[in-house]
Amino acid sequence: MAEKIIIDGYNLIGTHHKDIKAQRERLIQELSAYGRRKGFLSDMTLVFDGLREGLNTTTTSIAGLQVIYSARGQSADDVIKNIIARAGISYIVITSDRDIASFAWSKNCTPVRSEAFSRKLYVGDFVGETDFIEEEDDDKDTAKRKGNPRILSKKDKMIKQALDKL
Repeated sequence: MAEKIIIDGYNLIGTHHKDIKAQRERLIQELSAYGRRKGFLSDMTLVFDGLREGLNTTTTSIAGLQVIYSARGQSADDVIKNIIARAGISYIVITSDRDIASFAWSKNCTPVRSEAFSRKLYVGDFVGETDFIEEEDDDKDTAKRKGNPRILSKKDKMIKQALDKL
């Protein structure tokens, strides 16, 4: 796999759980198993906000998965953006955060919705949405689009290719 994968951890599991620490540990184990099964465990990075537990920036390997907790006062979003900006390589970015998705597109990375990846992770086969609606899509008028409506846009093709790799 040429691209690396970076995952917005709390965005993937949500924060409404009673025991967020248990959910975080469960996700780490599930991603580790998934990465081993698919053969790209070493290319995966999972990022969590450290704000909830007051952790300093911590990078560790848990079950073969690189896990990063942001520093106090820094969000996981900032860490993800910094990694993408500094890397000079293409990432598949698992998030449903529009700001991160927009930033990823600007750095030639492909954002994939957390919900779509979650289906791949837990169900195994992807069925359903392939698009990642960008903020500027909200401002578009309802004018007819040019081209064949059955053909995916360039961005939708990139997202589909990323999902096929996952």
